[in-house]
Amino acid sequence: MTHTTVTPATTTTVPSGPGLRSLYLIRVAFSLIWVALVLATSASLVSRDRPTVIAAVLLVVYPLWDVIATLLERRMAATGATNRVSTINMALGLATTAGMVIAVFSTIGTALLVFGVWALLSGAIQLVVAIRRRRTVGAQWPMVISGGQSVLAGATVAATSASATSSLSTVAGYSAFGAFWFLVSVIALSVRRG
Repeated sequence: MTHTTVTPATTTTVPSGPGLRSLYLIRVAFSLIWVALVLATSASLVSRDRPTVIAAVLLVVYPLWDVIATLLERRMAATGATNRVSTINMALGLATTAGMVIAVFSTIGTALLVFGVWALLSGAIQLVVAIRRRRTVGAQWPMVISGGQSVLAGATVAATSASATSSLSTVAGYSAFGAFWFLVSVIALSVRRG
């Protein structure tokens, strides 16, 4: 869920199972900490509210972290080849980060719209990557499900972003589901390797 991991589609080198598992565990930890911070500080903010400083930082950091994680995975692949999919994903994450910087000066609803569109597009990329990766790495069914859920959740968050009841707790739940699927992926990769 909005956690796109990408490997080079043009080469046969992909991150190793142990490397992917470690990165996935880091992503789980980041998401759970992020969710806890949102719930503790910003969950009551609704679409018409202006983001607090803490909410603004959390909203800007989330897509930026996805860019960093994608870059880490790209480096784990240890290829010099430029990967079009990871480049698109990082560009999308950077554009979302920039959009979020602008959105947090408006309302929570605007930030939710930006987040929802990003989740939809990022989920579509994750879905494509997981389907491509299942032959080379295997155990990608959790990422296929996560990508599909990200597409649906992103569309829902974007469509309901202006609703008076839309709040940051929605994206906290979204991120928690993403953490769950990354944890399931760690287990699936471990079972496949064993």
